[in-house]
Amino acid sequence: MKTLLLRAVALIQIVLGLLYLFAPGWMTASLGHSPLPADLAYPLAMLAARFLAYGAGLWASASDPLGNARWVRLMALIQAIDLAAGVAYTALGVVPLALSGFPMFNAAWIAGVCLWAAREPRLPLAPARRAGVPG
Repeated sequence: MKTLLLRAVALIQIVLGLLYLFAPGWMTASLGHSPLPADLAYPLAMLAARFLAYGAGLWASASDPLGNARWVRLMALIQAIDLAAGVAYTALGVVPLALSGFPMFNAAWIAGVCLWAAREPRLPLAPARRAGVPG
């Protein structure tokens, strides 16, 4: 289940990367943002590189989330930053909730999945010893 969910997150990152790289104007317009000035295509292409690289890394890491816990936890951190930025820009009135709500929801569930997937399994507690009885 962890591998499947992490691969879904990786696929989302890769698709976003491809869209921001090859169709940045369409991507931002489809999300409801203002028309994209031509000069912003370059920084969005740089962002796309990060989506693609991290998506590929997370895809590879998904088969062993505990062995690659650092990658998985870093994706949780990325999503937490995304969520904080969404909350801040929405609170400042820069972006309406209609535009930020879905990405913030996605950031929250993706961060949760990543933290859950990278969590070490808990060891069962040892049976309680009675006071005064040698072990």
